Amino acid sequence: MASVNVDLVLDPVCPWCWLGHRYWQAAQALVPEIPVETVLRPFQLDASIPKAGLPYQDYMRKRVGEDSQGRFKAMREHLEAAGPEAGIVFNFDEIPMRPNTMDAHRLIRWAQGQGKGAEAAEALFKAYFEERRDIGAASELTAIAESIGLDANVVADLLSTHRDKDVLEREEKFYRSLGVAGVPCFIFNGAFTVSGAEAPEVLADAIRKAASLPPEEDA
Repeated sequence: MASVNVDLVLDPVCPWCWLGHRYWQAAQALVPEIPVETVLRPFQLDASIPKAGLPYQDYMRKRVGEDSQGRFKAMREHLEAAGPEAGIVFNFDEIPMRPNTMDAHRLIRWAQGQGKGAEAAEALFKAYFEERRDIGAASELTAIAESIGLDANVVADLLSTHRDKDVLEREEKFYRSLGVAGVPCFIFNGAFTVSGAEAPEVLADAIRKAASLPPEEDA
């Protein structure tokens, strides 16, 4: 079986992405014989949010609309029930801010360059959903970077610039052009996708499928 390359498109303020990220880790453990390389890719659920962020509860009320409150409540209840089994705690009622996530994506990119992309994503998810921290704030991002072993001073300096924003914007535009409209989205060897927080067994089957593709079908 060949190795598998996966582009995992996500946003650190997407609860399904945290669940999907945990399921992805579990899926890889189910097929340890297949080498898998994962590259985290950016997707902003709402790039229009100002850099300073918006109050979370007000934002969500406007985002889902009054007619969708029942559906939104059901989604939250599902996530809160599924979270503990995956080792996740969602504190939706206590999240203070809905941030713009560009700087969080920049941190993931820089961490990934040092082999710490998964750690950065996990730290961001935990900070936002469990610890109720504002992951749009440079001070919080710098602290998160330090917690996973990155140089806090270097990250702080980078955050004070526009470094890599244009690269991430181009990446996001590219994945949207491929048809990615929601996250998480797993793209296997550029050949096929799995969308949503699917169970580890489903993702493990996708790894096996990608590893068995003939070379000429790889993209």
